[in-house]
Amino acid sequence: MVKQTVWKGSISFGLVSIPVRLVSATQEKDVSFRQVHAADGGRIRYKRVCEAGGHEVAYADIAKGYELPGGQMVVLTDEDFDDLPITSSRSVEVLGFVPFAQIDPTALNRAYYAEPTGDTKPYALLRDSLERSGRVGVVKVALRNKERLAVLRSFEGVLIVQTMLWPDEIRKPEFDFLDEDVEVRKQEMAMAESYIDTLAGDFDPEEYHDEYREALLEVVNAKAEGQEVVTPPEAEPAEGKVVDLMEALRRSVEEAKQGRAEKSEAAPAKKPAKKAAKKTAAKRKSA
Repeated sequence: MVKQTVWKGSISFGLVSIPVRLVSATQEKDVSFRQVHAADGGRIRYKRVCEAGGHEVAYADIAKGYELPGGQMVVLTDEDFDDLPITSSRSVEVLGFVPFAQIDPTALNRAYYAEPTGDTKPYALLRDSLERSGRVGVVKVALRNKERLAVLRSFEGVLIVQTMLWPDEIRKPEFDFLDEDVEVRKQEMAMAESYIDTLAGDFDPEEYHDEYREALLEVVNAKAEGQEVVTPPEAEPAEGKVVDLMEALRRSVEEAKQGRAEKSEAAPAKKPAKKAAKKTAAKRKSA
């Protein structure tokens, strides 16, 4: 699949300029649907109609409008956006380097791979120095006519530019329960920690998959082939509602241990890592 370039420019590392292009690091795999007429399956389409005159408007004649508090509309053209002074339109501007642990994951947004388009030596220098420092770069970059805050980090040999929300775009957690004085007993805390320890382990993304999307595609394929859609049986309800917190935690630990044992018995042996990956890691470690 051809990777579409989202942005092209350079990363400024001091006086060193590293030309790169950004490509999306993720892709949505949601099952998309068309709006159709239920009777005959015909596509439902929408027309762009002007409220003032009631007539249809071509896409080329549509501009952006900003509505003022009084209801007046300010119309902006493409030239108005082009004249805005955005210093990061062609350069990823590094503002500083900070520990990644200090960044709230709530602020993280879209991720883009930065692929070098010139000499790879300064690219590798920045990548390896970030890994050695254990820090990430806080940067600014202009994507789609909007300046965004982002982090510049290294992952599996590639630099990643991951956009962030601005601080005033993150809502403060203001809930009444935060003012309550909740007392947790030591036994309850110990049992909760035991449950966490039972399920503790390393993160392996291959263990997780979208069960809903798979089931939905099975329904679509079955209907496309004229087959009867079979509804899977529902899970049996739990034996009564557990009211006592300690009893609920105890049962949770037991079920977690049982599930872990069954999972380890059914899991196939992991394949050894590829030699090429080992060599690459060894080279970067010795650099």
